[in-house]
Amino acid sequence: MTRLPNAGPLTDPWLQRFRPRDDATLRLVCFPHAGGSASFYHPLSAALPEQVEVVAVQYPGRQERRHEQPLDTIADLADETFRALRRFADRPLALFGHSMGAVIAFEVARRLEQHLDVSPAMLYASGRRAPSRVRHTTVHLRSDDGIITELRRLSGTDTTLLADPEVVRMIMPAVRGDYTAIERYRAQGDASVRCPITVLTGRDDPQTTADEAAAWRGHTTADTTVTTFPGGHFFIMSHQDAVLAELRSSLTRLIC
Repeated sequence: MTRLPNAGPLTDPWLQRFRPRDDATLRLVCFPHAGGSASFYHPLSAALPEQVEVVAVQYPGRQERRHEQPLDTIADLADETFRALRRFADRPLALFGHSMGAVIAFEVARRLEQHLDVSPAMLYASGRRAPSRVRHTTVHLRSDDGIITELRRLSGTDTTLLADPEVVRMIMPAVRGDYTAIERYRAQGDASVRCPITVLTGRDDPQTTADEAAAWRGHTTADTTVTTFPGGHFFIMSHQDAVLAELRSSLTRLIC
């Protein structure tokens, strides 16, 4: 991987560093799911080896960026994340994305390789079918109540929060924008990366079948590993200890 010079203080509204580690051996960049925010990955920052710094992506339209206009295309989300991330590429990077985040991570990996000749040490694609496996869904066209029903079905958002009309009013623009982005996304036919891919999937995930998860093999010229956990779409929450153990093991091999 080409190593780039450090460009000074690593601050950008797109990226959050919960535990800055300027001497880290590797940076793990984490991409949230649709409707998610950077804080989703805060527990991860304390659970990994000290040589790994967690950098979480914060999309516009949520938390401290809630007054910004959400972006509603994967291309724009990937372009802006790449712009912010290029200053963090002074050392090896690994990318982790869950659900929609896995697709954005994939597209950012492509941009890193194409524009900087920087290939991530690993791309972790969690809870998402391969880019080539398309399902024609239209959640983004539903009413607010219809979108809330989908969030409840996937169990990724605290149901008590979804019962609060003020919370729903606040998060809905970002959630709708995210669903618009992921449901309209279509990968280029030959879209691939040079880095290895580790696929994490839930056995009972209604969003990703075993075949759809395995199809990530067609999107890299390197190795692909598929690990299946019990649970549904948010198995990374319901089986957090097992997922963290898998990540610790994988990342330890990368930094050794």
